[in-house]
Amino acid sequence: MSDAIKIDVWSDVACPWCYVGKRKLENGIVEYTAASADGSAVPVQVEYHSFELSPETPVDFDGSETDFLAQHKGLPPEQTAQMLERITGIAESVGLHYDFDALKHTNTVKAHQVIHYAKAHGLQLEMKERLLKAYFEEGKHVGRDDDLADLAAEVGLDRDDVLRSLQADEFLDAVRADQAQAIEYGIQGVPFFVFDNKYGVSGAQDAATFAQVLTQITGERAAEAAADAVFGADADADADAAADAAGVGEAR
Repeated sequence: MSDAIKIDVWSDVACPWCYVGKRKLENGIVEYTAASADGSAVPVQVEYHSFELSPETPVDFDGSETDFLAQHKGLPPEQTAQMLERITGIAESVGLHYDFDALKHTNTVKAHQVIHYAKAHGLQLEMKERLLKAYFEEGKHVGRDDDLADLAAEVGLDRDDVLRSLQADEFLDAVRADQAQAIEYGIQGVPFFVFDNKYGVSGAQDAATFAQVLTQITGERAAEAAADAVFGADADADADAAADAAGVGEAR
């Protein structure tokens, strides 16, 4: 019961629902922990994995987010603007302040490489948060090597080494491995959450949903531990009886 519950999350830096889902997951973990007044809650470990919603996007897209979505989804600008207004409101409800007018749409493969670099240095969660905030709230560019190195330095990473890594595509294979795993799991949209390699949750669900899944897994683990204790005790008793019958056993 002491092992952490692992949550693997597939998401994209350029996905507005992924930032909302990240915050709702975090709130759900808080709810889960707070609800376990008896101390039954176990630690939770979160790991992020790469997913590109639009890998064909150029690094420097010429146009606004409304222009991009209108082209990418084939929707009229008026409908696209309504979509952005809706997601902005939902983001506000979890404390995020999206600024789509300032947003610089870009290709995210380099951003994913930075997240993998940060993971190798124990700062993946910090890097993921910094990139999402920079993209959706601050209008910063997250597709160019120099800009990404600057953001990485803000979370405590070595800027020069990050730049070296990006220019060498050091973690591109790790990005591709994440994407291949997503295909194997049948993931077609993000955010997508996999709990303990058992349960998949799609979309930016409410915090209560995440808390419920964590509670369910904790209960299942407790039941399995109890069953193991019972059957383990029976097995030990059977082994002792057999040993006694054979005239062997531990010294007592």
